[in-house]
Order: sequence, then C-alpha cells, then structure tokens
Amino acid sequence: MNNSGVRSAGIGLAVVAALVMGAAGCRPTPTKAAGTATKATDTAGAPVRNMAAGAGGGTGAACVFVKPDGAQKFGHVGWGFRITGTDQWVYGAVENPTNKLYTPPGGDIGAWHAQGTYTRMLSEMSRDAHYPGKSTHPYSRYRCTPSSTSDVGAARAMIRTVESRGFLVGVDPRTGELTSRDCLDATYDVLRAYRTRHLTPAPELDIPNVWVETLVLWSDRTLTPR
Repeated sequence: MNNSGVRSAGIGLAVVAALVMGAAGCRPTPTKAAGTATKATDTAGAPVRNMAAGAGGGTGAACVFVKPDGAQKFGHVGWGFRITGTDQWVYGAVENPTNKLYTPPGGDIGAWHAQGTYTRMLSEMSRDAHYPGKSTHPYSRYRCTPSSTSDVGAARAMIRTVESRGFLVGVDPRTGELTSRDCLDATYDVLRAYRTRHLTPAPELDIPNVWVETLVLWSDRTLTPR
C-alpha cells in the first residue's frame, strides 16, 4: 500500500517468514466445483438488508469479501463499494493466479473489477464468476458497512493503480524493503480511497484473516453458493 503514516510493522518476524516462504499472499488453491446461484445470510441465518440502496440513497457503503481458506489459510480478500446515490456497486480483487511472490508492474496479477447491483455482486463473488475454478472455495464470507463519506472517483482511480502496480509479498527488488502489494493492500487502498468509514488500517504484510476480524461496526455474513 502507498499510505505512509498509517502503516506499521503489524506482525512478528516468524509470521513474515511464513508469509514469504509459504503463503505467496492471496494465491489460489486447488479447485472444487461451485454452484451457479447464491443465498446471502448473516451468522444467525437472517437475510441481508439495507445495503442495496436504490437511486436517491444519499450514503455510500463498502464491503470486504473473504476466502478464509485462501493463501494456505492466511486468507484472501476482495472489495466492493456503492456508487453513491444509485443501486450500482463496483467490486473486484487481485487474485494472483500465477502464485508468484513477485510480479512486476504490468504483469498478470489476476486483477479484475466489475459493476452491477448488490444482488449481482453477491452472486458473482459467491461463484468466483471472474476467476472460476481458481480456489478451493469461492468467496464465502463478507463484511459490509454503510459510509456517510464516499469518493467514487478516487476509488476508481485507485483501482487503476492497484491493477497496474504488480504483486509482491516479501523483499521489493527495486528498494530492498520488506513489504507487500497483495490482495489485502489492494482491498484496503481502494476502500481507503473511497473514504470508507470505520476502515481499520492494514499494515504491510498483514494477514488477511487477521485484518478482517478488526473491522468494527461492519456486518458479518456468509455467502452460500447453491
């Protein structure tokens, strides 16, 4: 991430070594078949509400999508944000299909984004519609929050940045620094540019599954393909 001042060393050297040697941050794992439809529920089984605002809705909203078993169970994340005042969302991820710890700018990092309604976003995320068959499970959990602040233009600009800057977990060959530009960095940077409320800072080389648990005042629901 390119956010000096909010980043800090968030994990110990042993965890850093594990990430660099074994996790290849956010990489896919072997596949199994997924269904073609989705049903979204919270942890108590209640249907999702209040996120699919239609035209005239004055607030923004953001979501983080999670593959808890991704990256050798360190987790993998993607993002979504509402186009303020509409029923449209922009959503995407950096999937890293090559499994490499480092891909230079301009290389294939499996970056994608799409636009659609809230229902379409949940359906496509639940089915891995843009990278089908690349992981053991599609996105199976998501956390969302309304946001009284939003900047769609800045978020779109950041999407272009994260899609073109390459992928890294480990030592940057250009600077010699231990850092990251992975799925969590992409998710955090896009949602930060959007000005998402209640967005917890994500330290470089942080673990996606750990960071997801720090999102206070976000809903916590499951995506169940069927």
